[in-house]
Amino acid sequence: MKIQNGTYLSALQMQDQYLNATHVGNVSGRGNERISPTALTKEGLSFKDILNQKAQDQTAAQPLKFSKHAANRLTDRNIELTGDQMDRLTEGAEKAGAKGIKESLVIVDKLAFIVNIPSKTVITAMDQTETKENVFTNIDGTVIM
Repeated sequence: MKIQNGTYLSALQMQDQYLNATHVGNVSGRGNERISPTALTKEGLSFKDILNQKAQDQTAAQPLKFSKHAANRLTDRNIELTGDQMDRLTEGAEKAGAKGIKESLVIVDKLAFIVNIPSKTVITAMDQTETKENVFTNIDGTVIM
């Protein structure tokens, strides 16, 4: 059923063009065509889906950093993190981020770390000798690994 008369499109054709088309262009179909943000790829993903996925991948790929203060604390107390402990600390920070925590206490074995989740930075590190009071301030969540 062809309803088009001249250069004007019917409401049904406009609806079809904007809701089901993979390209959005001018009415005549000539000129500057651009890909619609809702257009789907061969895999069925929209531009928005791909952009969000890439942003998450980039954020997850960033390793934890240690502030100067935290690095000094580890050095002063002769604390060396094993690969397993570092992996668990990173995993704990990722879990905290997934729950929306901004400043997290992450406990790994007998070590306690305060981690700023948005910047992926360990702010301070404590061992069991410093945690005797068991009081931690300025955090909004805790992860025990």
